[in-house]
Amino acid sequence: MYVVFLGAPGAGKGTQASVLAEKLGLAHISTGDVLRDAVRRETELGKQAKGYMERGELVPDALVVDLVVDRLSQEDAARGAVLDGFPRNVPQARALDDALKARGAAVDIAVYLRVPEPVLIARLAGRWECSICRAPYHELTNPPRRAGVCDQCGGPLTQRADDRPETVKRRLQVYFEQTAPLLDYYRERGVLAEVDGERPIPEVAEQVLAVVRRAEAGEGSRTSREG
Repeated sequence: MYVVFLGAPGAGKGTQASVLAEKLGLAHISTGDVLRDAVRRETELGKQAKGYMERGELVPDALVVDLVVDRLSQEDAARGAVLDGFPRNVPQARALDDALKARGAAVDIAVYLRVPEPVLIARLAGRWECSICRAPYHELTNPPRRAGVCDQCGGPLTQRADDRPETVKRRLQVYFEQTAPLLDYYRERGVLAEVDGERPIPEVAEQVLAVVRRAEAGEGSRTSREG
């Protein structure tokens, strides 16, 4: 089974994709994590991607498609995968369709997490992480006991370049201009399921699992809206 998660930055795709992948026993392929790891390790791909990511722009398709297709060929993705952060535009979606078709497969369901823009901005601009142990924090939902200091190891907290307030609005603008058309792409194919992503994480996870189970049972041939 192949599941695609759609939603603006800050919608909770990573969290929900991880939860769903564990429940279904599928590979969780997070393009964002893979790219950030490449940037940290200063690989050739990472060097090319770094500038785009820091400006809040999409990494060019050519740098992403080969990475994901190669990842799908690995053993842990033999039964399927939950794709988080890919595809991000229609050309990438078509490339994914072609890659899966070559394996006799297809995207079974595309889950869109709906979250209002003001909520997205608050979620993104408040995120911090420890520069040493990478423990995550949030100014509103998970603040450290001491401002700027990690509770776990005492390391200094830093903010990713693409989570800084000046970059957040640009990221959202890029998303709505270039990524939102994916909704129509998957809606036309009858595999789009919309879920209210503003609800508490456990409630969103329940809704996501419900729509995916319906698709798994062959009931996902029409677009649905949850919440």
